[in-house]
Amino acid sequence: MADRIEVLKTYKIYINGKFPRTESGRYYVPLNPEGEKLGNICWSSRKDVRNAVVSARKAQEPWAGRSAYNNSQILYRIAENLESRKTEFIELVAKEESVAKDKAKKIVESSIDRFIYFAGWSDKFQQLFSSVNPVASSHFNFSMSEATGVVTAICGKGINFKGLISAIAATICGGNTIVILSNENAPLSAISFAEVLQHSDVPAGVVNILTGKKEELESHMASHMDVNALLLLGYSTKEAIQLEELATENLKRVRSWSAEKVNSDEVENPYSIQDFLETKTTWHPVEQIGGATAGY
Repeated sequence: MADRIEVLKTYKIYINGKFPRTESGRYYVPLNPEGEKLGNICWSSRKDVRNAVVSARKAQEPWAGRSAYNNSQILYRIAENLESRKTEFIELVAKEESVAKDKAKKIVESSIDRFIYFAGWSDKFQQLFSSVNPVASSHFNFSMSEATGVVTAICGKGINFKGLISAIAATICGGNTIVILSNENAPLSAISFAEVLQHSDVPAGVVNILTGKKEELESHMASHMDVNALLLLGYSTKEAIQLEELATENLKRVRSWSAEKVNSDEVENPYSIQDFLETKTTWHPVEQIGGATAGY
């Protein structure tokens, strides 16, 4: 009897709260470090990136307009649902990264804790980064933080599940929406995490997850004119400079986080949120009434 041909699972991409197949119709079969096939993975195209950005743009203003308390609730709900599927994700991480179950467990549990960490900051970072500014004229002058907008993120070398989680949690915590391209050799946990998002009250379009080859898509994600910021994960300085040049076409904010940063506790600070916040300053006139100052 001939050897049986293994039936590999096909993993779709995640755009606008749905799981479409890639527009290109292509797929690839990545291998883990031990040479084991991980599955049939969608090979996303530039059209998929455009669709994801359209989805993220539509969702961004309503998402940023939600209360900080509700934002915190949703991030915490993601952590709850990921916790309920912890055993499954330990298996996925162990398989795609070829690590022992004990190490995979630490990766998954710290990823859950990362969402809880940023959920805690959702209704607090505004107090930290906002201010009342002294001015010489009869005005109140306030500086407040607001979301940058649509963020594209690209997972490079050494960025697996924990890095992907870090990028998503920090950006959406500040009211941004995100289109993230997973590490081409670690797609299982990324797309499986999309299933967690779908059942965690996250509005469609807030998080969009693509799989494929970064060499094919990174220039398009960096130069897209309706993207406000670019996050490079695990990129060398030389690689980052090339994409920063493309990002200057519409003055994107560019941030580069090393693999060491996202895989450690270094990323767990409010300044990771601030990386994708803009400062808005408002002037409010006042008048003198009987020696007292009043706004109007």
